[in-house]
Amino acid sequence: AAVGNVSAPEWRRYPDPATEFQVVRLTDPAFASGMTAPHLHPFTRRGDSLLYWSERGGSRQAFLLNLKEGSSRQLTDAATLDSATLSLSPDEREIFYFDGLALQACNLASMKVRELYRVPESSVRDGFTVGTDGGLYFEERTDGHSRIVGMVRGVSRRVAEVEGGVDGLMARPRHQQLLYRAGGALWLVNTDASGTRQLKTAPGRTGSALWTASGQTLIYLHDPDDVKELVTLREHTPEDGTDRLLAKTSQFISASPNGDASVFTGASRSIASAYVLILLRVAHRELTLCEHRASDPAMVQPVFTPDSRSVVFVSDRHGKPAIYMVGVAKFVEQTNADTP
Repeated sequence: AAVGNVSAPEWRRYPDPATEFQVVRLTDPAFASGMTAPHLHPFTRRGDSLLYWSERGGSRQAFLLNLKEGSSRQLTDAATLDSATLSLSPDEREIFYFDGLALQACNLASMKVRELYRVPESSVRDGFTVGTDGGLYFEERTDGHSRIVGMVRGVSRRVAEVEGGVDGLMARPRHQQLLYRAGGALWLVNTDASGTRQLKTAPGRTGSALWTASGQTLIYLHDPDDVKELVTLREHTPEDGTDRLLAKTSQFISASPNGDASVFTGASRSIASAYVLILLRVAHRELTLCEHRASDPAMVQPVFTPDSRSVVFVSDRHGKPAIYMVGVAKFVEQTNADTP
């Protein structure tokens, strides 16, 4: 395989054993494929293409999947691709990713690659997010000390300094702010390095978190100290500090909102009930979409397509990790990229 090569469709449809809903396996489980981090930008705005990674050619590379035709075009020839950093640029003309210590940008029209930044050899890089302003942000860690670095218009700058490690770095949509987790708490900082503050979330452990598309609220899972208690889905509003319970879940390990945050999709961590589900905000009701049967539920990470008509997730139930899609049009109203 080489940059620019187009692979034939690998789709396979089958009825889910639990619900009989039609599921489409988008990639061949003979080789590993998967999604980028759920807070990044894997879908084109119209939802007709999906950026993903695959080991189809023997090494892990980025591909663009045509969701109408099923073909995949190889985009990178990276030596050490960090697949969790793959993201379309806000204007969808480029993709960003880390190849080892190098932050790269690849033009989708010319396929030319340019290096934007190189992490110092003495540092460990972690996390990646793309800001509303087009800035690129990530963590550099040296001797137990972390700093959040931003690349804005070709210039690097430090946004925050944190003792210990940082994880969950994530830009806030439609705001000049970044969210990160440090010391077991969630923090918000402005991209100009001002206004650092801790979010007053519910006492206890916070699990996976994602912003709604409008950036007005943060959706997160709350893990109880008692493992017999149910994981809950909560919503936090940074501006007034309100934090409220949305619903109890069937032990979600991850959760993601649709375009208008009226519905959420999640993957159950239960071995006995290894399902992909949706949860309706108004009815506080869960609906099972299909089995995921992944060996590790953490890999599933279901997300909605931009129009909220389908849910895409990862599973290794048929071999190596592959990407799957299940339709939800009968349960969820259509949304678009401009839905607030």
